[in-house]
Amino acid sequence: MRILIRLFVIFALAVVSILGILFWPEAELVVSASPGPRRVRVVETRQVIPSAGLPDDLELGAANNNLDAVRHTDGAVYLALRTAPHHFASPQTRIVVLRSHDEQQWTFERSFALGTDLREPRLLSIEAELFLYVSRLGSDPWAFEPQGMSMSVRSASGTWSDLVPFGEDGMIGWRTRHITGIPAMLAYRGGEMTYQFGEPKQRIDLLRSEDGRDWKLWDPDHGAVYTGGGGEADFAQAADGRFYGVIRAEAGDERGWGSRVCSAPARYPARWTCRPDSRKYDSPFVFAQAGIVYAVARRNLRGDGRYDRGIGPARGPGRGLRSIWNQLNYSTSRKRCALWRFEPDGPSLAFVLDLPSRGDTCFPAVLSGRTPDEKVVYNYSSPLDGVDSRWIEGQRAETRIYRHLLRFD
Repeated sequence: MRILIRLFVIFALAVVSILGILFWPEAELVVSASPGPRRVRVVETRQVIPSAGLPDDLELGAANNNLDAVRHTDGAVYLALRTAPHHFASPQTRIVVLRSHDEQQWTFERSFALGTDLREPRLLSIEAELFLYVSRLGSDPWAFEPQGMSMSVRSASGTWSDLVPFGEDGMIGWRTRHITGIPAMLAYRGGEMTYQFGEPKQRIDLLRSEDGRDWKLWDPDHGAVYTGGGGEADFAQAADGRFYGVIRAEAGDERGWGSRVCSAPARYPARWTCRPDSRKYDSPFVFAQAGIVYAVARRNLRGDGRYDRGIGPARGPGRGLRSIWNQLNYSTSRKRCALWRFEPDGPSLAFVLDLPSRGDTCFPAVLSGRTPDEKVVYNYSSPLDGVDSRWIEGQRAETRIYRHLLRFD
């Protein structure tokens, strides 16, 4: 039965993709920018991968996408990325780590491969050590099969260890950072339910660690940050001390499909209160700039940008049809990598601007710039000098990695 369902979904995706590309109108609603108290500008965009600053013998696939970047205690910027033949799961996938002191000339650090798909590379700097966390998946390009996580550690001498498994089976690490000086990780389980038709049972946890190796719940008395149809999530602290975050709810639940926009008290960062948003903020990176919380995430250009079209029930046997319709509608529309701003009332997200991007795009990482008014954003995109393709077209073609400099005036 599962094979028949998969074949039906593949057939439906192919048919609707062709019809959508050929005939589906894509009227874009002009979205008013709402920068808030600070005007934001993209003052520079530079292609990083591929570029002349890479090592001559570095081998890369056509798809260079899932990434992370960090400024380590040695003063260098480290960039980790997934390189593969295409966007979908592949046994040829590698995670490549590069290092640079000027973000123009890059030195090869290490490449990791396990003969299966690897995604979500996450870098975390803890004193002199640099940790790389990756999520292992299957090799079936038509399935999302989380296997668990692995880690490698770069010692103070510059040597990387081999990848070793850790954590629970099926766990996917989405974001690593420091919260009030404590190493933290947002991780979720149940990702295999995202593209199934049953009731989702996904769980998002905020974890903490003393050494980057052993992880436990941040707030054992409270438990999960969120349960339902959400997975990818991130958050940051505002000037008033509260935390603001966003969850991608692609699997949907009784509150709908799309996203959840959340907040948490200053003393309890794991206790999120969320409200639904029918837009889907894929691959969110949340950060604070001068006390204001922003997010970089994917933007849907079709219509009013909603992911959840509201066609079909949220629960029961018919929910699968609603999920399929949302996915097909979303896959055949164009995308941007966009900057959003959290508005405390609600809370809600306000659109600020689009970064130069198109096709298959986003999965950002954000670093501090040279001045307090600057941020550096790394993301991936279909070639900026190419066709502004629909998302499903971009997923099957070349993607590159770019560096953008944002100035908050």
